[in-house]
Amino acid sequence: MNKLLNFALPPLSLILISILTLPLLLFKPLMYIRKLVFKENVAKKVILITGAASGIGEQVAYEYARRGAKLSLVDIRKENLVTVADKARSLGSPDVIIIGADVSKVQDCKRFVDETVNFFGRLDHLVNNAGISGKPVKVEYLRDVSELSPVMDINFWGAVYGTLYAIPHLKINKGRIIVIASGCGWFPLPRISIYNASKAAVINFFETLRMELGWAIGITIAMPGLIKTNLTLKAIKSEPAMGRIPMGSADECAKDIVESACRGDMYVTNPSWVRVLFPWKLLFPQLIEWAINLLLELSQDSSTMKTN
Repeated sequence: MNKLLNFALPPLSLILISILTLPLLLFKPLMYIRKLVFKENVAKKVILITGAASGIGEQVAYEYARRGAKLSLVDIRKENLVTVADKARSLGSPDVIIIGADVSKVQDCKRFVDETVNFFGRLDHLVNNAGISGKPVKVEYLRDVSELSPVMDINFWGAVYGTLYAIPHLKINKGRIIVIASGCGWFPLPRISIYNASKAAVINFFETLRMELGWAIGITIAMPGLIKTNLTLKAIKSEPAMGRIPMGSADECAKDIVESACRGDMYVTNPSWVRVLFPWKLLFPQLIEWAINLLLELSQDSSTMKTN
């Protein structure tokens, strides 16, 4: 059977793609129009956002606030949430609570979901945004493995834990999960290998979850490129060559994410040009690898790299 598939499937796929491309291209605009007409109104709905004290999470909170949503803001830096909550109220959110929690701890994730539901009586959207990047370093210079664990614990398990506790509540109202992954999850950049791996795991997990949940809960996976946040600027400070990649703004990224979530999109990418990289990587992987090496100067002396 495998020999038959190896022989027959490639040409058959090309034929089917050529036949289906035009109908699908015509179908997509119709689906887009339908989503615009029937997009979700989140006014007075309850939105839980992790990592809401800064960066994309903060801007997502403001975008939901402008739409009149009630907010549950979660961050390990609870004191920083006070200012965010005040601004969210001024932008139109009718009610905001703040919760200090570490998403890498399963008991904290259960607690912030329970506190949100106990206070508001429901949960409509869960935004898994909390994340860290770790210090950029070439794989061959990784030594203390324990320093790498927090990246996976926060970026991957932090999204999984909260989701597992939120699912029963989200099912009640046919809610939505929004997860902030990264373009690096499918287009990895050098020197941030563990970050790349954590975001690839996030994408894979939530794509699997989407298939398992079916229509019960919607899932929007955000895969932004480099966005100008404190997290990104810190990474660039450690690895200046990454500064050559154009950065998007956090507020524009947040607008795209919330708009896509309300439309019920499966994926959203900001800046939008990042999507163009996918077919290039698929069709010309050698060329992409060469270009990244050139852009980030991977051929420079290894002694210089050891200091990063």
